[in-house]
Amino acid sequence: MNDAPTNPHPPQRRPQGDRPKKRDVNGWIILDKGVGMTSTHAVAVVKRGLSAKKAGHAGTLDPLASGILPIALGEATKTVPFIMDGRKSYVFTVAWGEETNTDDAEGEVVGRTDLLPEAAAIEALLPRFIGQVQQVPPRFSAIKIQGERAYDLARDGEVVELQPRTVEIDRIALVHHRGNRSVLEADCGKGTYVRAIARDLGRALGCLGHIAALRRTRVGPFTEADAVTVDDLTTDAAALRPVESALHDIPSIAVSRDMAGRLMRGQSIILRGRDAPISGKIFATCNGVLVAVGDVEKGELVPHRVFNLGA
Repeated sequence: MNDAPTNPHPPQRRPQGDRPKKRDVNGWIILDKGVGMTSTHAVAVVKRGLSAKKAGHAGTLDPLASGILPIALGEATKTVPFIMDGRKSYVFTVAWGEETNTDDAEGEVVGRTDLLPEAAAIEALLPRFIGQVQQVPPRFSAIKIQGERAYDLARDGEVVELQPRTVEIDRIALVHHRGNRSVLEADCGKGTYVRAIARDLGRALGCLGHIAALRRTRVGPFTEADAVTVDDLTTDAAALRPVESALHDIPSIAVSRDMAGRLMRGQSIILRGRDAPISGKIFATCNGVLVAVGDVEKGELVPHRVFNLGA
């Protein structure tokens, strides 16, 4: 006989029919992420909000930062690398007089000075940060060192030494300056850390500095005009952008149903016609539906990514 006490109010199981059924959702949500939310949490919120089976983001945005976080759903996850490689734009505020171990306002202060820069001195220094420049990533970053994330090692108290890497900064401009705060804008390429720009500016000016506020305003083809907030999301996917939005700078070609079938089986096709490309990366559509993206080699399209969108 079981003498264990019974629960007079056992937990009620949620009827299976009440659970939102996961569905195939294909496309991009351009989320305007708020401050305090991690990129991983943002993906989970969007995935749950649209009852989507599969989702992922195209480029981490720090919890301290707000702005554009492109989230790929379903078949769009196959195009994430194209967005990751795109140019990005930021508006950021630098606080002068202190450097932190994270290069932003969340870290511990590791250096202080009473010196504050003049606007003219900042503007005179900015050309040094334009073009291909050597940049040491922040110690608190997602870069892997022997399989471990740099931020995990730094949080454990280990000394993290990251090597300089070449990054591209297309433009950097001073928007506003007053006292110990400056607002700047930057357009840059893949792998650029804005926190490192603030840190290096402060060191070069001799006044130290860190990021006080950061907003991403563009990722590849996606801008603030495309963005929606978490509160804007609805299950009808009204804010969903097409999968091929990520392929904005790649030429396209229309193919027949037979050719589309070959591509979707991973087979190459011969491109005929006077205007057919003979080399380069392109994507193929059939009846306006994305089928594949690949490289053209001597007039033959070799698919590298195929899409199941009902073509």
